[in-house]
Amino acid sequence: MTLPLVRVRGLRVAFPDRARKPLLGAAPMIEVVKGIDLDIPRGCALGLVGESGSGKTTIGRALVRLVRPSGGELIYDGVDIAGWPEERMHPLRAKLQIIFQDPQSSLNPRLTIGTTLARPLQAFGRGGGRAGRMRRAAELLDIVGLPATFLDRYPHELSGGQRQRVGIARALALEPEFIVADEIVSGLDVSTQAQILLLLRRLREEFNLTLVFISHDLSVVRVLCDRVAVLSAGEVVEEGDTAAVFADPRHAYTRELLRSVPLPEVEEGWIMAERA
Repeated sequence: MTLPLVRVRGLRVAFPDRARKPLLGAAPMIEVVKGIDLDIPRGCALGLVGESGSGKTTIGRALVRLVRPSGGELIYDGVDIAGWPEERMHPLRAKLQIIFQDPQSSLNPRLTIGTTLARPLQAFGRGGGRAGRMRRAAELLDIVGLPATFLDRYPHELSGGQRQRVGIARALALEPEFIVADEIVSGLDVSTQAQILLLLRRLREEFNLTLVFISHDLSVVRVLCDRVAVLSAGEVVEEGDTAAVFADPRHAYTRELLRSVPLPEVEEGWIMAERA
């Protein structure tokens, strides 16, 4: 039996509760992820869904170790990396990437797009000199459907959809195996959403990516993801094959979530139709 690329067992994440910090001493901790278990097979697209405050983003950041777990196991490719110090994590960072929700704030407004895409290559000693890194940056833009002329532009000169494509290109720069996409189409118009989702689907197949897709849009998760995990208050209340969970939800919270959000019947190929 093939082991999953990512296996989570009893994962917990806690943060200091600054609102309850005493005058003297440390702030008490508040647990926001409460001992979850997840298996993410290699090449799988897993959707994380749940209402605001359910812990989706915190879990996503913990999976790529932007947040250090306070307990449990985070097993990547057979090795538990939950407690690794940052210096040990550095070589692994190339394999674990995240695409942030808001590209306007996640892209440095002072840097050109070319410099933004070249920075990861420089940090990991890839691409040769500056000319080589810029050639690679141009290739990355082409992969996400943007022209090489964008290398000299700044983030404010791009549309929201174009900035999100740059965010995707940056995540691909180091040829990762595992990507977390955190609400990457929220705030975009429907047509642009479809284009970004089509791009993500193509890249996942082309580069054999393992993907965690965080979204509040259940219709998108139903189309894009093989499996889905439903979160409530930092816990996984239901997890399984996407079609099965949506057709016959077993947990009361999942049923309530599906009733509370409009879930139109999605025609096969609707993303492709948007591109035409």
